[in-house]
Amino acid sequence: MGYCPCFGWKKGIKLKSGDEIEFKQSQALNLPDLSSGTSLTWYFFTNCFPYTDPGYESKTNKESRLESSVSKDVSGANNNSQTFKYRELATATNNFRFESLIGEGGFGQVYKGKIESTGQVVAVKMLNQAGLQGDKEFLVEVLMLSLLRHPNLVHLIGYCAEGNQRLLVYEFMPLDLTPHMVPLDWNTRMKIAEGAAKGLDYLHNEADPPVIYRDLKSSNILLDEGFNPKFSDFGLAKFVPEGDKSHVSTRVMGTHGYCAPEYAITGKLTKMSDIYSFGVVLLELISGQRALDTTRGRGKHMLVDWARPMLKDRTSFLQLADPNLKSQFSETVLCKAVEVASMCVRENPHSRPCMKDVVLALNYLTSHHCDPTGNGARGDKRRRARHRDARVSENKVDFNDSENSPQETPTPDKDLERELAVAEAKMWGETWRDKKRQNAENDDDNLDR
Repeated sequence: MGYCPCFGWKKGIKLKSGDEIEFKQSQALNLPDLSSGTSLTWYFFTNCFPYTDPGYESKTNKESRLESSVSKDVSGANNNSQTFKYRELATATNNFRFESLIGEGGFGQVYKGKIESTGQVVAVKMLNQAGLQGDKEFLVEVLMLSLLRHPNLVHLIGYCAEGNQRLLVYEFMPLDLTPHMVPLDWNTRMKIAEGAAKGLDYLHNEADPPVIYRDLKSSNILLDEGFNPKFSDFGLAKFVPEGDKSHVSTRVMGTHGYCAPEYAITGKLTKMSDIYSFGVVLLELISGQRALDTTRGRGKHMLVDWARPMLKDRTSFLQLADPNLKSQFSETVLCKAVEVASMCVRENPHSRPCMKDVVLALNYLTSHHCDPTGNGARGDKRRRARHRDARVSENKVDFNDSENSPQETPTPDKDLERELAVAEAKMWGETWRDKKRQNAENDDDNLDR
């Protein structure tokens, strides 16, 4: 399976000419004050490429300064990132021959290679020589992945900024997430969903400063041989603003079908925009449908629009299940997964759950593995019945035996029901908090009147 869709096509980041930025010094990097949602690329271009007349500075000098600036700043952020020579990567990929090509798009090409000095298999992303705009995304991705470390983020091994070449070297991931094409069982789908949720939770709540991924889609989630997911392609990522400002105002970028409606309309980017996109990916995993499919008919091209009627009716949740699963799943677990997805894609961004709650819910769901040999939901019920019968049998009293005369009564198995109730209380408690808050606001309005 190739690497083709893993670095999706994009045009880049455009900054408003009226942006005003204040800077502060960081011990590790000369980073800007990010409280206003400033893009990292803006900082590097105002420092690495101060404006001069185009004829004043040669192209070679500008490229040399990019190479030295990236090398200096990335080494300060993470000493593990290597600087490769173009010749090294050409050798690793057999001179970038067609046989080594494993993916391509508007950004450029991705090649599979093997570093001669270490024998490590890598993926080499060669960016198109797109000038200033291409350099912006190159800088963002290098700096983001140099600053961020998590098991569910792709590992950046190094980069090359030699001359006019812009190359990124990643750990090689043999698989990409394409739910509508890859036959995955239910357990694997939930494992992928949980891992992706943990990666996004890290970006939102543990990274310093927090990060909005901005282009979350299934093709940007790579899988290793154990189907462990990792986010790739951070060229569009943004730092979360601090203080009273709750959003980043930016040009709308992303992928149709995954983009949150409020972001598409207003251009205001928040963490909740990412959570909406995650909900779309979760729906893809559950249904096996594409996020955007024009064959679904008018008004249903986008997956959320297609699924919305079923999401509003709990009795229709099972209709969302991918037919390729062949009913080999627990109905209870699937319905809970659908509820999580439904909460993530709510139209009101303030009603969506935070990623920590999503991780909690998916962690619970993945703890209940479905046995593919158990004939799906019916098998799940049979297993519980057999387990209950076994418990009853163990506690059965032989009334013919006088020594066993104390009245022992069978104890039905309530463990699963209890666990479900606990998880539901944790995950869906926020719904009641929202209702309570809304009622309080309504009461205040009535008092004002």
